[in-house]
Amino acid sequence: MKKITFPHMGEMAVPVKSFFHVLNFEVIAPPKISRKTLDLGVKYGPEFACLPFKINLGNFIEALEKGANIIVMGGGCGPCRFGYYAEVQREILKELGYDFDIFVIEPDLISNYRNIRDIFDSIPYLKLYSAAKIAWNKALAIDELNRLVLKRRSTENKPGVVDQLYSSFLKEIDIVMSVAEIKTLKNKYIKLINETKGEYKQGIEVKIGIVGEIYLVLEPFVNHDIERKLGDLGVIVEKEIYMTNWLLHFLHLSNDSNLVEKAAEKYLNCFVGGHGQESVGNAVRFAERDFDGIIQLAPFTCMPEIISQSILPSVSKDKNIPILTLFFDEHSGDAGLKTRLEAFVDLL
Repeated sequence: MKKITFPHMGEMAVPVKSFFHVLNFEVIAPPKISRKTLDLGVKYGPEFACLPFKINLGNFIEALEKGANIIVMGGGCGPCRFGYYAEVQREILKELGYDFDIFVIEPDLISNYRNIRDIFDSIPYLKLYSAAKIAWNKALAIDELNRLVLKRRSTENKPGVVDQLYSSFLKEIDIVMSVAEIKTLKNKYIKLINETKGEYKQGIEVKIGIVGEIYLVLEPFVNHDIERKLGDLGVIVEKEIYMTNWLLHFLHLSNDSNLVEKAAEKYLNCFVGGHGQESVGNAVRFAERDFDGIIQLAPFTCMPEIISQSILPSVSKDKNIPILTLFFDEHSGDAGLKTRLEAFVDLL
């Protein structure tokens, strides 16, 4: 029997699980990312590989140990090493003795045809559409709630209440399996989270924009839950990378990136892989919206973000906005990050 798995990235597991459940696959999601996940990736991955590679490798090992025999993984092209992840991980896992098939979803929809056909075999198109519709609506609802949470943490009238509500929402949306139920649930929690609004924890409004590499921006384990830390400090947080807009961009189904490229044009007028150009463009856009500061998140050795890091001081100077760059690897510590964030927010 096909037992399918995939890597974690933020809350992506919720819509992905729903998609495959509707298609009657047995879904074996990797356990929630933990220190064990990271240790496995560090042990078996190349030392110079970036943190997302190691976490994904750990995800796959844990899922294969639970019985998964099919891995679905994203692909890519260009200077970012993401395009090589699946191929290198395949070889590592085979050398470790695991028996599995891996299907790589590439950005080019046409080149995806064979992999998509092999995964879904004779599943009717109508059923595929139904599965995709439920998964997409879950992803949209999660992204909308996350945007609200990033705003309301800074004014919650009781410490931790927003996170409690968001956690409850994620548990409930993981279960519901109709578009109507998803929308009802979303509206319910939007109302509940808005009702937590009180005074700004800092006494004033402080806004920080998050830019950087997608995995570090979306996955709280690897960024040490930076969004929550900033919210606890009374900061309104915004980011431009979410599951839904990334997927549309990944599959070349959206032109929204044109606005970001135009904003970055003065500083970086070409694609450098990953989200390097977007980091610069979004930093410019946050500055033009009168944000108080910007934080760039990136995995250690990430080439596109290293390019962005070298350019962001010019954006900071031209736009008169403080920018803090944070690189992460398996040695990153929570206490040091908290100290740096407190100092940055005090500065703002």
